[in-house]
Amino acid sequence: MNEEIKNIEQEPDPRDGDEMYVHKVIKVDAGQELLRIDKFLMIRLGGASRNKIQLGIDAGNVLVNDKIVKANYRVRPNDVITIVLAEEPVDYFLVPENIPLKIVYEDDDVALINKPAGMVVHPGVGNRNGTLVNALLYHFVHDNGENELAMNVIHKKSKQNAMGDIRPFLVHRIDKNTSGLLVVAKNELAMEYLGKQFFYHSIQRKYVALVWGDLKNESGTIIGNIIRNPKDRQKYCVTDDATQGKHAVTHYKVIERFNFVTLVECQLETGRTHQIRVHMQSIGHPIFSDEVYGGDKIVKGTIYSKYKQFVENCFALCPRQALHAQSLGFAHPTTQKFMLFESPIPADMQQVIDKWRRYVAAINTES
Repeated sequence: MNEEIKNIEQEPDPRDGDEMYVHKVIKVDAGQELLRIDKFLMIRLGGASRNKIQLGIDAGNVLVNDKIVKANYRVRPNDVITIVLAEEPVDYFLVPENIPLKIVYEDDDVALINKPAGMVVHPGVGNRNGTLVNALLYHFVHDNGENELAMNVIHKKSKQNAMGDIRPFLVHRIDKNTSGLLVVAKNELAMEYLGKQFFYHSIQRKYVALVWGDLKNESGTIIGNIIRNPKDRQKYCVTDDATQGKHAVTHYKVIERFNFVTLVECQLETGRTHQIRVHMQSIGHPIFSDEVYGGDKIVKGTIYSKYKQFVENCFALCPRQALHAQSLGFAHPTTQKFMLFESPIPADMQQVIDKWRRYVAAINTES
């Protein structure tokens, strides 16, 4: 059997973006003998279990020549296989932690969390504790009636990297200092269904942001490939080179204008790391109080003592980027019913918005 397979397309590391999945397109060699697709992909993908692959097939995430197939389909020469598999975060020694969570909705398949600003979504280097995942591990067991003995068992399993069905399955994330809605799958099949929706952009995600400047148009679309900033690996930027980076699309529309800043709604078509923050900066309207992308300085307005003090007071009220994941909609993994959730603007952002509204009203009254 000729086992040569050519990967003709592959997404970069899914953890380098907000959406956490693997996308591959594989063209089967002309000499390939007939072989069940689940076994074929288990061999070719390496690291992916047969169970995970079968779940992906059941969720309709594996296409052959653009058609959904079953696990017993036999791969044929020159088949083109398209795969979208949700990617779990790297295994860490996870410890359940009793951290309060705002659960917007929960059932056997999904949990909707209203994440506060300042909380990291999942453990990584330098933040193995205090994350959303740590909190969810505790919630999924303790808050559902299990006893302390069960918690100790989970703790031991986590040290063995064997969380099994109780671990949260992430399919997207939002930045540490961005607040708002995030959906988590509670089992692998739900994870695959949600991962497919993120990949095909059928997930509805809208953010509200306070940005510097008075936007010229009432609405618009920002299209620009995003890459890591070559001068600072902790930042991202838009590149003019169409062959580099990740394709990214953000739609925006004005909600309210405050002369020097504007309240906008941003709808994501793609989900790249820091996408809204990078895109708004690229058109000269960085997000208010965003210290990474220049929004923590006075960008618009004459710098004089009273105005400067006013802006600094606003920064103190909201000492993080004024960005909130306000709405999230998706088809439920089991019922297939579309579900839409809304989250009110958090107090720190709302106080700043109100402050700007009063400031502009006072200016207009004086003039």
